[in-house]
Amino acid sequence: MAYFAHPTAVIDDGAQIGDEVKIWHFCHIMTGCLIGEGCSLGQNTFVASNVVLGKNVRVQNNVSIYEGVICEDDVFLGPSMVFTNVINPRSAVNRKNEFRQTIVRRGATIGANATIICGNEIGSFAFVGAGSVITRPVAPYALVLGNPAKQIGWVSELGHRLHFNKDSIAICEESNEIYKLHNNTIIKQ
Repeated sequence: MAYFAHPTAVIDDGAQIGDEVKIWHFCHIMTGCLIGEGCSLGQNTFVASNVVLGKNVRVQNNVSIYEGVICEDDVFLGPSMVFTNVINPRSAVNRKNEFRQTIVRRGATIGANATIICGNEIGSFAFVGAGSVITRPVAPYALVLGNPAKQIGWVSELGHRLHFNKDSIAICEESNEIYKLHNNTIIKQ
């Protein structure tokens, strides 16, 4: 395979790693995970068995991606953000058969130090602000902040806050793409 792995990275046999992936210092990649082409795994990243990372996923330093997590293409995982995979963990109780799936849809961003409680879906192009705690699903294009996270607005595919006019139309300040808000759902025009 044509990927880069720093000499301190541990890659278990049976991990599937795509082309042009970069795996940096002190990462651990477990058997049975699937890492799509063009991903970047920052220092001290852990990827558990059965995790799926789509193409071009950017994982910043100190992120652990536990079994049950699926990240679609173009997802950004900020420094030290946290996934969980059991809703009520106890040291003395084995709950490996109770892992809950968490899906992060295409183009979503999860900010630094955010925590994602397992079983919640993060919608396409959603933006989870730094330090937020996700306790329920996040809609596509939603901007959420806080503990517990609450939706405070909408963002474009390029991550800019959308400001809607009286006709519920907004234009991305960078791409000039048009978005319409209809029935609390974003429709890209």
